Amino acid sequence: MTNTATARPRLTFFFPAYNEEENAAETVQRALDDIGPMVGGSIEVLIVNDGSTDQTPAIADDLAAADPRVRVHHQANQGYGGALRSGFTHARGELIGFSDGDLQFDLREMSRLLERLGDAARPVDAVIGFRIKRRDPPHRIFIAKSYNAIVSAAFGLRVRDIDCAMKLFRREVFNGLPLDADSPFLSAELLIKLRARGTPMAQVGVNHFPRAAGTNTGASFRKIMRTFRDIGKLRWALWTRRSHVLGTLPGR
Repeated sequence: MTNTATARPRLTFFFPAYNEEENAAETVQRALDDIGPMVGGSIEVLIVNDGSTDQTPAIADDLAAADPRVRVHHQANQGYGGALRSGFTHARGELIGFSDGDLQFDLREMSRLLERLGDAARPVDAVIGFRIKRRDPPHRIFIAKSYNAIVSAAFGLRVRDIDCAMKLFRREVFNGLPLDADSPFLSAELLIKLRARGTPMAQVGVNHFPRAAGTNTGASFRKIMRTFRDIGKLRWALWTRRSHVLGTLPGR
């Protein structure tokens, strides 16, 4: 990551937005109102518009024009993983947190992640949320549990909820770290590589709520197949060119 530290906010909170015209404004307002005070108001909210075809781009631009703490990154559709990758790249904060833009998480619970990250007695550089009770249709819960089991078996990753969209990082963990997946596997790729680098991580429980508006597009057959492709690519790369895949460790 190559952003300068000029006037760096304490926290960047970002969310991927693909056709979230019904949720984008509310997500931004909740981030400013609920997360902002946790960091003394030193926050930027970054909307990653991932090629939306509805009114999301215009809404995002209006939100940014109305409040200097809000920024927008527009890009052609790259998928969920590509949107996360852009969020990490363009975030300017000392800390980088994200959630989804579908209002399925209570952003006030970012306090749990911040408190754990700030626990000097148990230092970590990343805090991973896990959904205490997932509020999704049964078929999505089945897919998610199967996916967690496959990734755990393939990489030895012991994370309760790999794809929970409540995560918080110190920005230094991204230094020299290559991230490649465009599929939803990006979350797993990040955690696998951080674990392989020896990055200390912790997990905290958060609540999850049913989607109130918009359409979830994360479990399409095409995206599932791309995810399995990315699993295979990373597993092979870690066997054959591990140092290249893990990039340059911070401080080395």
